Amino acid sequence: MADFTDSLTDKHIAFIAKQPVFFTATAAADARINLSPKGYADTFRVLSENRVAYLDFGGSGNETHAHLAADGRITIMFCAFDRSALILRIYGRGRAVLPQDDEWETIASPFTLIPGTRQIFVIDVDSVQTSCGWGVPMMELQHERDTLQKYHRQADPVLWVEKFQERTRSIDGLPTRPTDRFITGDPA
Repeated sequence: MADFTDSLTDKHIAFIAKQPVFFTATAAADARINLSPKGYADTFRVLSENRVAYLDFGGSGNETHAHLAADGRITIMFCAFDRSALILRIYGRGRAVLPQDDEWETIASPFTLIPGTRQIFVIDVDSVQTSCGWGVPMMELQHERDTLQKYHRQADPVLWVEKFQERTRSIDGLPTRPTDRFITGDPA
């Protein structure tokens, strides 16, 4: 049975902190539904009981940005893959904050930026749902992949910005706002 709350509780926040992966889902009218897995430890932040944020890196597309600009709705899902079976979904409305935005420094301050950080998605929580998760398999995390971070660490900053400046449309043609700078982050 599912339980709903209007905001994150201390128990929810503790559960989120333990999860090595989360999933985001967004959609816009007449566009594909986008579902993305997100990894890398320490890239998700609970800013308050009603606001969360996560780092987003340059990759193959920018669908989440396009969908949030067009529609705003987002669902974030965390699953326990260990013995403590649980699924937690955050339903909310989100927006992208880019390095060139006035509020970047404030929004980025709780994070350790990673090379290739393109934007931070900020989500205002509408509701939180938990459910049993009994159908989710138990799995063990071996280690994070370093391929994406390695790619960004080796990138030429000027060429990186040029590449992402050209990406102003989603796969369905929705507009996106590209970043105007390369974030070197902390290479640790």
